[in-house]
Amino acid sequence: MNHLSYFLFVMVLCVPGLGNAKLGGKNLVQFKNSLISAKLINIFCKLNNHKLFIVFLKRGQIYKYSFHGQFVTRNKMDCDIREENLKSVWIRAYQGSSGAFDHGKTNYWDIREDGIYFTHGKDVPKLEYRW
Repeated sequence: MNHLSYFLFVMVLCVPGLGNAKLGGKNLVQFKNSLISAKLINIFCKLNNHKLFIVFLKRGQIYKYSFHGQFVTRNKMDCDIREENLKSVWIRAYQGSSGAFDHGKTNYWDIREDGIYFTHGKDVPKLEYRW
């Protein structure tokens, strides 16, 4: 009976519309500078508390980071986003549900004048963090 439960769980993960995860795929976090002004955005991120990347985005630029998460831990990515050192906000850019099934998720972040917007790509981005 245990094998049947595992099989059904994996099948549910693969059914379209139940999430944006793809079994075995890389996770993707994307940042876009959509500021109206020509201000530079500085993004510093950590994945599972390890320094990961620092990137500077000009207006209209996009940065994509893809990764396979750790298998045994709940994967999380925290980022400090700064607008030319005037405004800043810490965000949780990615959080997996569990290490074992943390595959193929996509998080899109859009940096705008009033804050940071989020979507998985299927819906219109919504304001998640204010400056």
